[in-house]
Amino acid sequence: MSVSADDFRAVMGAVATPVAVVTAMDHGRPHGTTVSAFTSLSLDPPMVLVALDRDSALLSIVTRTRRFGLNVLTAEQSGLALTFARKGDEKFAGVAWAHQHGLPRLDAVSGWLACDVDQLIPGGDHIVAIGRVTAAEHDPRAPLTYHRRTFGTHAVLS
Repeated sequence: MSVSADDFRAVMGAVATPVAVVTAMDHGRPHGTTVSAFTSLSLDPPMVLVALDRDSALLSIVTRTRRFGLNVLTAEQSGLALTFARKGDEKFAGVAWAHQHGLPRLDAVSGWLACDVDQLIPGGDHIVAIGRVTAAEHDPRAPLTYHRRTFGTHAVLS
């Protein structure tokens, strides 16, 4: 039995997901792309997984360099999510960032991880990059989420 793309999108669109920008360095230049398919995988050792489109330029850099940064965006950074979701090489123009642990780290994010690639696993039209975390920083700001094609954040229920 086949599931239609529209039905699958409708179900998955109803799931609130965190929003992050995956970054990498290539010949001294920063590169990045917005993702909502990432999660923690293991505590011992600390690992995450992130899904990257097979056709993305960033995937080829991550495959070659075997490193990536994961910048978890705050509720105020929907503009950054849109900037890094578009195609092109000028995504970092006007964006505040620092070179940290050999990777681009966006300013004022709620969480940042530096990762070494442990495995790359095919997953349909994406490749799942499993990263071993080598550095981590966090800030208690509310995270940016994506739900039903709109940005938002988490709200605590009373």
